[in-house]
Amino acid sequence: MILYIDGHDYHYEMENLCAIFLPYEKIKVVEALPEEIAPEEIVAVTRYREAEGVGKLYASLRIGGKTLENSSTLPLSDAAQEPFDKICAVKLALLLYGLFVKLCNYEPKWGVLIGVRPIKLLRKLTADMGEEAALRYFLTELKVSPEKTELSRLTMQNEQKILSLSRPESYSLYVSIPFCPTRCAYCSFVASSMEKTKKLIPGYVDLLCEELVYTAKVAKELGLRLETIYFGGGTPTTLTAEQLSRLLDTIHSHFDLSTCRELTVEAGRPDTITAEKLLAMKERGVTRISINPQTMNDDVLRRIGRHHTAAQTEEAFSLARRCGMDNINMDVIAGLPGDTGDSFRSTMDQLTSLDPESITVHTLALKRSSDINQNGKKEFHNDAALAGEMLDYSQSTLTKHGYEPYYLYRQSRMVGNLENTGWAKPGYANLYNVYIMDETHTILACGAGAVSKIRDPYSERLERVFNFKYPYEYRDRFHEMLERKEKVKEIYTKFGIVF
Repeated sequence: MILYIDGHDYHYEMENLCAIFLPYEKIKVVEALPEEIAPEEIVAVTRYREAEGVGKLYASLRIGGKTLENSSTLPLSDAAQEPFDKICAVKLALLLYGLFVKLCNYEPKWGVLIGVRPIKLLRKLTADMGEEAALRYFLTELKVSPEKTELSRLTMQNEQKILSLSRPESYSLYVSIPFCPTRCAYCSFVASSMEKTKKLIPGYVDLLCEELVYTAKVAKELGLRLETIYFGGGTPTTLTAEQLSRLLDTIHSHFDLSTCRELTVEAGRPDTITAEKLLAMKERGVTRISINPQTMNDDVLRRIGRHHTAAQTEEAFSLARRCGMDNINMDVIAGLPGDTGDSFRSTMDQLTSLDPESITVHTLALKRSSDINQNGKKEFHNDAALAGEMLDYSQSTLTKHGYEPYYLYRQSRMVGNLENTGWAKPGYANLYNVYIMDETHTILACGAGAVSKIRDPYSERLERVFNFKYPYEYRDRFHEMLERKEKVKEIYTKFGIVF
């Protein structure tokens, strides 16, 4: 596909809008149309000009030999308003969006909204114009469907209770375990399969403990207050019980946990969960774990490269309960290859019958580096309507069983441009998920691929400090990476913050 940008710099917004309707197309952004264009090539044109006191906006779209176009104007007197560029970008996006809807005969439920954090946007709009006007803006200006607008309202309402717990000096700790038994077909995370990297793990744990000790020192020197801890990956339970114990003991020995509200470990794959690991975590204060089947359909599990069965998921869940785990989350993905409406409904019914404290419903994201996107296009059918029906069923089922939406986010290249939503029973929402998605407070992150996010609590300023991506880089350049933790203190000094 060719996307022609003429007279404006909203290429990011226009490109992401095109990807909503054409997630598999390689989008070539140009500032001049080629002299020769193949008849079958999809071509979008977006143009902005100023003349006679108005900004003139134009869009055209050619798909399958059929071309449509549309135009509108904006008074240049509106340019005095600070967000004029945003207004202009939205108006131009709406023009192109309308053409896609007509030519593709498909209307996305999130309209022209391309951002990762729609709840954060709704909260800002609510603060600026009041909730009623903000919801109306979602519906009329951004073309968000009534059901997604209401889901946003409910999520914002439940998030607010969690956000109010954070203080200016608050922070959360993220611990990265970038290893998995196998790589899932949909995965684009920096995670290494055990077959290739098992020998790296003992040394990785040694260095991770050292980084945790150093990070605790930085947090103490800054006077920060620890709110939540989250072990993610990868699959943290690829580690042995002894390795998990060592990491948790290091945290207990060096961090002030007196204010810590939760400690989550992504147990993840059911086939990595043992009683020994569960008891090691329980004895060391882990308050929440995730057991993530993604689907309860064994055929779909095989297709996506997960070497466990639905029966193993149920066994792992039962084992966790017997080991005293009383706050368990389960993840499911809508839109997986080979999954059907009936199969997905069966998955949701089985998960709700297990009665976990929270269920997170993801939509498949077609990441460029994933195996599905690289090698599975012929097998995978991007059915946005089916994924939408799956999410509708999950929402009605979870609501009926007493779950409430408490955080929501979106990713690029999601099937149907849909969403991921965390649902929890009252009192069981995962605070870390809200804090990381809202960028509420600082996240100090340890391990390969981890990114610390330093947040100014008195403004919107946020800076990142990156760890090295891969375990072998983390090992080979560890002392260089440790020096980066000093940047955390430098950033707080630059922000002018002292606790």
